[in-house]
Amino acid sequence: MSPAISSGDTAWVLASTALVMLMTVGLAFFYGGLVRPKNALNTMMMSIVALGVVGVQWVLVGYSLAFGHGGPLLGGLGWLGFRGVGAEPDPAYAATIPLQAHAMFQGMFAIITPALIAGAVVERMRFRAYVAFIVLWATLVYDPLAHWVWGAGGWLQTRGALDFAGGTVVHVSAGVSAFVAARALGARRDFKRTPIVPHNVPLVLLGAGLLWFGWFGFNAGSALAANAVAALAFTNTNTAAATALVTWACCDLVRTGKITAVGAATGVVVGLVGITPAAGFVTVPASLVIGAVAALVSYVAMQVRAASRLDDSLDVFSCHGMGGITGALLTGVFATRLA
Repeated sequence: MSPAISSGDTAWVLASTALVMLMTVGLAFFYGGLVRPKNALNTMMMSIVALGVVGVQWVLVGYSLAFGHGGPLLGGLGWLGFRGVGAEPDPAYAATIPLQAHAMFQGMFAIITPALIAGAVVERMRFRAYVAFIVLWATLVYDPLAHWVWGAGGWLQTRGALDFAGGTVVHVSAGVSAFVAARALGARRDFKRTPIVPHNVPLVLLGAGLLWFGWFGFNAGSALAANAVAALAFTNTNTAAATALVTWACCDLVRTGKITAVGAATGVVVGLVGITPAAGFVTVPASLVIGAVAALVSYVAMQVRAASRLDDSLDVFSCHGMGGITGALLTGVFATRLA
C-alpha cells in the first residue's frame, strides 16, 4: 500500500460505496410499492438491472469519460476498461485513497442516476427499450455532465461550481430527463380515468428507509475521507431529511386534513435530494432551511403536475428535479466553506 494512502479514509469510502449500492435496492422497493400490483416486479427490475448494465458500462468506458484526464467537456480515454485504475491515488480527486476506491464509489452514483428516471416511465416503457436507454443515457448524458462538474479540468469544475454529492449531476439531470421522457412517451391509456394508487405502502416505507440509510454514504462519503467534513455532511443529511418529513406532513395536514405514510416517505426523499449539493458546504441550521424549502417547492410542484396532463408516473421531476434545483440554488446562498 502506498504510504500516502490512509486506511481509515479508504475504509470509509469503501463502506460508503456499499451504502450507495444499497440505495439502488431501496429505490427498487420504493418505486415497486408505488405502482399497481401488475407492474410491481417490472418496476423493481428497472432499478436492479441498472446495477448490471451500468456497472459494466462504468468499467468499460464510463469512469474514463467522466473522470479521465482530458478536456473541459469530456474525460480522456486512458482509463478505458479500468486500465491504470489501481492502488495508487490520484491527487486530482483524493490523495489518501486508492483510485480504484474512488472509481467504485463514483460508479454507484452512475448506477442509481438512470434508475431514478424509471419512475417517470413505469407502466408504459418496454423493459428492453429501457435497458438500451439507460446505457445510452449514462454514456451520452451522465458521464459528460459528471466530468463538467467533478472531473479534472471540467469546465464547470474550473469555474467553481459547488455540488458536494450530486445535486446537479445526479438529481437535476435525472429529474429533467424524467420530465422529457414522460413528455416524449405520453400518458398512460387510463391516465386520469382510473385512480392509480400505491399497492404496497409498507414496501414504500422500507424503500424510503433504505434510501435514508444509504444516503449517509452518498453524502458523507463524498468527503472522500473520514474527517470533519464527512461528519458535517452526515449531520446535515439527517437534519434536512427530518425537516423535510415534518414539512411535508404539515403540508398534507393543511391541504387534506391528514398525514399519509407515502407523503412522509416522499418528504424524506425530497429532503435528502435537497441537501445533496450542499451537505459539506453549509452549517447545520442552513440544512434545516434547505430541507424545509425543498419540501415546500417539491410539494407545490407535485400539485401543479397533478393538475396538468404530464404523466410523470412517480413524480420524479417534482421530487428530484425541483428538489435538486432548489438545493443547488440554496447551496449558493448558504455555503460557508469549501470542503
